[in-house]
Amino acid sequence: MNNPGELQTLRELNEGYIAAVQASDAGWFERHLADDFVNGNPDCTLEERAAFIERIARPSPVSGLRAEDVRIQLLGEVAIIRARTVYAKPDGTAGAGRYTDVWTCRGGHWLCACADVTRL
Repeated sequence: MNNPGELQTLRELNEGYIAAVQASDAGWFERHLADDFVNGNPDCTLEERAAFIERIARPSPVSGLRAEDVRIQLLGEVAIIRARTVYAKPDGTAGAGRYTDVWTCRGGHWLCACADVTRL
């Protein structure tokens, strides 16, 4: 059975992740990514932790980023978060995508171990 306290923590971490992407808050990711984090980009490339944080530190090209249809699956010390994103592209047109993040509880703290992003 899912632990309501853990689910709330994961909801807050997911909200923090989206807010940090929008705000180019590299420090948030320094604190919340596992050392072995890998990101799967929409262009099918993989990005290790340091490269991901370096990219995030640059101003985001999108605005109004938010997550919808957030689904959290808690599997013991692993959690999978899936959601849809909506945002405005630099030219003002609407953009959307989906992501899947895998979180792991290590030493009593949740850390994001991997992420996979798609865009429509």
